[in-house]
Amino acid sequence: MRTCPICKNQDLEQALVSNVEVDYCPQCMGLWFEDNELSEAKDNKDANLRWLDVDLWKDKSKFKISQGEKLCPQCRLPLYELDYGDSNIKLDVCSLKHGVWLDRGEYKLITDYLKKTGSSKLLHHYTSILTSEVWEVFSGPKSLRDELGDVLTVLKLLKYKLLVQHPVLSQQIINLGK
Repeated sequence: MRTCPICKNQDLEQALVSNVEVDYCPQCMGLWFEDNELSEAKDNKDANLRWLDVDLWKDKSKFKISQGEKLCPQCRLPLYELDYGDSNIKLDVCSLKHGVWLDRGEYKLITDYLKKTGSSKLLHHYTSILTSEVWEVFSGPKSLRDELGDVLTVLKLLKYKLLVQHPVLSQQIINLGK
């Protein structure tokens, strides 16, 4: 049985978070996401966030040994602390990539952060984002179907963002259809 990294003696139970089965602690309400479960839950919670990929293990320089004594629920090795993207959210991750521990409320903080930064990035860097998403269709890291879905999501969001930013253009496009 897996035990909570915070409570130490509390067994983890299973629950659905955004249609993904994860382990959670009924005492402190922390969540344990294995493998790609955090990414899947994020995508299920808001399909418009699916194109935002944050690779937690990409930048090894962001890893710091956690000051606490948190142990991975799976392998019982110490968890490492790292920043989630360029946010102030600190995650505890297994160095063997077994999973990610989120303290109570951090899942909501992550999705709120992604909504905020995703809109800003999309408006200011749409050309490079679209190019990157098209490139990922051929290079991964997800399946071809998932990567194509990411490209379509970016295109849909761009359409909405541009129409909102340019109401005159929006009205002209609507008038073309008449």
